[in-house]
Amino acid sequence: MEHDSDHRAHGEDPARSEARDGMRIDRQVPIRMDDGAVLRADVYRPDGEGRHPVVLSHGPYAKGSPFQDAYPVQWDAMVTEFPEITRDSSGRYQAWEVVDPERWVPDGYAVVRVDSRGSGWSPGFLDVLSPRETRDLYDCVEWAAAQPWSTGRVGLCGISYYAINAWLVAGLQPPHLTAMIPWEGVADFYRDAGYHGGIPSEFSRFWYPGEVLPVQYGNGERSFTDPNTGDSAAGPVTLTEEELAAARTDVIAEMQRRPLDDTWYRERSADWSKITVPFLSAANWGGQGLHSRGNFEGFTQAASEQKWLEVHGLEHWTMFYNDYGLSLQKRFFGHFLKGEDTGWEAEPRVRMQVRHADGIVTERFENEWPLARTKWTPFHLDTRGSGLVEGGAKVAERAEEDGPASGEHGVSYEATGGDVTFWTPPLDREVEITGPIAAKLFVSSSTSDADLFTIVRVFRPDGSEVVFRGALDANTPIGQGWLRASHRELDEERSLPHRPYHRHRRVLPLNPGEVYELDIEIWPTCVVVPPGHRIALTVRSTDYEYGGEPHPLNERLPYPTDGCGPCTHVNNTETGSALVTVHSGGRYDSHLLLPVIPRSESG
Repeated sequence: MEHDSDHRAHGEDPARSEARDGMRIDRQVPIRMDDGAVLRADVYRPDGEGRHPVVLSHGPYAKGSPFQDAYPVQWDAMVTEFPEITRDSSGRYQAWEVVDPERWVPDGYAVVRVDSRGSGWSPGFLDVLSPRETRDLYDCVEWAAAQPWSTGRVGLCGISYYAINAWLVAGLQPPHLTAMIPWEGVADFYRDAGYHGGIPSEFSRFWYPGEVLPVQYGNGERSFTDPNTGDSAAGPVTLTEEELAAARTDVIAEMQRRPLDDTWYRERSADWSKITVPFLSAANWGGQGLHSRGNFEGFTQAASEQKWLEVHGLEHWTMFYNDYGLSLQKRFFGHFLKGEDTGWEAEPRVRMQVRHADGIVTERFENEWPLARTKWTPFHLDTRGSGLVEGGAKVAERAEEDGPASGEHGVSYEATGGDVTFWTPPLDREVEITGPIAAKLFVSSSTSDADLFTIVRVFRPDGSEVVFRGALDANTPIGQGWLRASHRELDEERSLPHRPYHRHRRVLPLNPGEVYELDIEIWPTCVVVPPGHRIALTVRSTDYEYGGEPHPLNERLPYPTDGCGPCTHVNNTETGSALVTVHSGGRYDSHLLLPVIPRSESG
C-alpha cells in the first residue's frame, strides 16, 4: 500500500487537469515523500501563466469529501446564519476545516490540499499526528514551493487538525514555510486533548471513528462521493475491515495505555523553542477541552518574533469562514505571502471579541497576553456558607469569632453526582474577567484519589445561568478546569500563579482523609459581568451539565452536548467512589484567582 500503482484504477493514473469555474484544477497530483511513498493532492489555482503564493493543507479528512455531506448540521447552521459564506462561492469545492478555493483563487492564491498518508487518495499506514506524518507535511511544503506555478511562499491555514499539524511542522522549520494561521488547534496532545489535568478525555472516542476512519484510504465505495468527480473521497479501492484496521494505528488504545505524559505525546506536541515562523494564532473563548489552550500557549511560548493572537466565540468552524475570519486571514497572508500593504504592519498583537453577559460582543485590541493591566484578584472560598469572597481578608480572619480558633472548615460532596457551589453576593459594579484562571483548593478524599472539575459560572439576577455558544457545545459555561489529585505535581519552572503547569509523569496517591493542596488550571476566558449578577465556582467530580433549555443546534449534533460537547471524561474506581471534602480557612486558603480588568480601562 506504499506504491503509486495502488492509486491506479483499471491501470490508469488518476492525475488530471481541467479549467473549471474560473480556476485551473489539477486533481490527484502525486507528491513523492522522502521514503518513496506517494501522496495525492488537489491544486486549485488561477488559470493561465503566472506564479502564485500557496495556501496549503495536509490532513486525514479527505480533500474530496464535501463539507455539506460529511457535516450537514454544521454546514446548514453556518450558512443560514452567515449567508456571505456562499455569496461568492458555490460551495461545491468546500471541504471540512480548510479554505474554500472559490474564495481564494480569485485573489491570486494557489490552494493545495493533500490527503495525508493513509487517508483519502493517499495510500499508506494511517498514523495521525505522528512524526512520519509531520515529516510528510514538511515535504509537501517544499514540493509546493518548487512548482512552476508557485512563488515559493507557502502558508498553512486551517482549523483544528490543520492547526495542530501546523504547530508540529513549524518546529521542523521547512525553509519555504513563510507564515501560518493555526485556527483553534491543540498544541500539547496530552494536556490539550488526551488527558485534562490527568483525567482521560473521551473526545478521541467520538472523533477518530466519526471523522477520520470513514475516509481512511481503502474505504472506497463505503465512503463519501466527491460531487465534482464522481469518485470516492477515500480512494479507488475498497478494502476489508480487517485490512483497514491493519493499516492504521489504534489511537484510542494508544492513549488509553498511556495515562502519563511520555515521548509518544511529546512527538505529537509543539516544540515552542523551534517555532520561528510568523503566525496568527486564533483561539476560541468557548473552546474548553480542545480549541483554545494551544493557541494561547502558542502566542505566549513560541519563539517567533512576529506573532499575533486573535480570540473569538461561536462554533469552531463558523468564524473561520464568515467575512470576519476570511478578511483577517487575507490581510495576514496578503502581507506575508504577497507583500501587499494590507495594514497588517499596524495590527496590534492581540485582537479580542469581548463577550458580555447579555450576549453582545465588542471588539478590542491589546498589546499583550495576559493583559498587563490585569488585577489578579483572589476570591476566597468560605466552606461554611458556600461563599466566594473577593480579595482582602482571608476567610479565616473573617470567620474566626464564629468558629473554632483555627477558623478551618470543610464541605463535602459525593463524587457520583454531587457537587458544591461557591457564590459571590450580587455584584455592586460591572466586573470584566479576561484571561487565564487558576483555582487553589485544599482537598481531602475518602479514597486514594479524587477528580476535581472546576467550573467558573455567572448567574443572572433571576437565577438563570449565562452560557455561550462555544466551539463544540452551544451551552458552554464561562470557564472549565480539571485535575486528578494524584497528578498534582507541578513543574515549578513552567508554572505561573495564574497558569499552573503539571508534570503528569507519575501518580502520587492520596492518603484517605489527609488534606492536599491542589493547583488547578482553568482555561482562559472573557466575560463582562453586569451589576446584580453573581459569579460562582462549582467543584465536582464529574463533567459540568447545563441545567437550562438546550440550544437547538445542540440537539442536532452527533455527539453529547450537555455543556462540554464531546470533551467528556472518565472517572476510575478511586475517583468515582470518593467522598471529596473542600477545606477553607486557617491553613487552607482555598481560592479562585480571577483576572479582573479594571473598569476604567476595559474599553
